Amino acid sequence: MAGVGLFDKQAEVYLSVRPKYPREWFSMLSALTPHHSLAWDAGTGNGQAAIDVAEFYDQVIATDVSEAQISHSMPNPKVKYIHTPHSMSDDELIAMFGGEGMVDLVTVATAVHWFDLPRFYSVVKRLLRKPSGIIAVWSYRNFTVDDAPPSLELTMKRLFESAHPYWNQGISAVIDEYRTLPFPFESVGLGSEGAPLMLEMKQEASFEVCLRVIKSWSVISTAKEQGVDLLNEGMVKELETAWGGTDVIRTLNYKTFMLVGKVANQA
Repeated sequence: MAGVGLFDKQAEVYLSVRPKYPREWFSMLSALTPHHSLAWDAGTGNGQAAIDVAEFYDQVIATDVSEAQISHSMPNPKVKYIHTPHSMSDDELIAMFGGEGMVDLVTVATAVHWFDLPRFYSVVKRLLRKPSGIIAVWSYRNFTVDDAPPSLELTMKRLFESAHPYWNQGISAVIDEYRTLPFPFESVGLGSEGAPLMLEMKQEASFEVCLRVIKSWSVISTAKEQGVDLLNEGMVKELETAWGGTDVIRTLNYKTFMLVGKVANQA
């Protein structure tokens, strides 16, 4: 249901540096569902969200179209990772969960903007337990650096601008913070279509970690495939100087947005 290959080349880097989602988010979502038997983490990548969901649900099925991402997934006895190629039919996918109406929570962390949304939402509506099942999708924009010196702000801004022509079309939903992302589910008061819930996520980072975060962006490999090295030696050196040196620890601040809903009452 998502684009194949966008993050295959960065799978190992992605695992090592992407920020950790706050536990409070998963506690908040868990409190919305009276049942905690089965959850689905779609577009799971390395399982970063799935293992947190597993703290609150008996079993999590975590799926991804990328075999490379699944191969780097984080082991957890309550999480079952499954590669789901585009060739898998909707009925086959639903059968993996034991049939319709079996799922208490569906999560999509930083991925739904790559999905075939009509198809995905159709499957979700069939899988969610009625009337209590919940779907939550979220993502975040490029980080800012707390208390960044002006030189770092300017260098980061120039890097973002140089990357702009190489972003996949799906990233436009992230740029507008999911305000225009279709989300045909009934509001539960935590972010709905056109009105996302705004959250914050922070990560303490050295310059090396910051650089690896940037390298994990899909746009970096997309540009390189087109003959453009966005992180050439000159840019890396300029970023390092503006950062203040390799020993300096700074705080990366990710502006995050979430949509949460349930299947609307058909009565």
